Amino acid sequence: MVKKTREEARATREALLSAALAVFRERGVAHTRLADVAARAGVTRGAIYWHFKDKAELFQAVCDRGTLPVEALLLEAGGIRQRDPLATVKRLAMMALTQLAAHAETQAMFDVIFHKCEFTDELAPVVAKNDADRAACLTQVQALLDQAVAVGQLPPQTDTFLATQGLHAYMVGLMHEWVLAPASYDLAACAEPLLDCYLAGLSQRPPTCPKPT
Repeated sequence: MVKKTREEARATREALLSAALAVFRERGVAHTRLADVAARAGVTRGAIYWHFKDKAELFQAVCDRGTLPVEALLLEAGGIRQRDPLATVKRLAMMALTQLAAHAETQAMFDVIFHKCEFTDELAPVVAKNDADRAACLTQVQALLDQAVAVGQLPPQTDTFLATQGLHAYMVGLMHEWVLAPASYDLAACAEPLLDCYLAGLSQRPPTCPKPT
C-alpha cells in the first residue's frame, strides 16, 4: 500500500509539472494561478500545496525538469585537465543545441523562460538560483578556455573572460531565436557549423581587453 501511495504521489507530481508547463506557456508565468494548474492536471489545489509551497517552487521544479544534462557534464569537465579543451567546449555546446532540438518539453521550457516569464518579486528565489547556476557554468567554461590557452589552442593574449561571455551570448541567442521559429532550420544538423564559426573566430581573432592606463 505504501509503495502504491508513493507511486501515486510521484504520478501526481509529474502531472502537475506537465500541466504547469503547458499553462505557463499559454498564459505566461505571471498570469498563471495555481488553481489553473490544478484544473489542467485534474487535481485539487490542495494537491499542489502537498508538493509545492508556492508558484515559485512549482516554476523552479518545471525549470529543473527541463534542465539540459549538459550542465552537469560541464561542471564535471571543467574540473578535469582536458587533452583537447576546445574540442570539449565544442562537444558540450553541441550537446546543448542538439538536446534542445530533440526534446519538445525542453523547447517548451525555454519558450517559457525566454518569452513567457516576467521575473517579478514572487520569483526572486528562482532568479537567485538561476543566477548562481549561470555563474557556475560560466566559471567552468572559462576554466576550459584557460586550458586551451595553456596548451596553445588559443593565443596567449586571449581574454578568456570575454571569450566566455561571447560564447554564452552566442549560445543564448541561437537558442532564443530558434525556439521562436523551430521550423526555420534544422538546429541539430546545423549545430556543428554554427559552433565552428564562433570557435574559428575565437582562435584567429580572440577578444582582448585593453588594460587601463
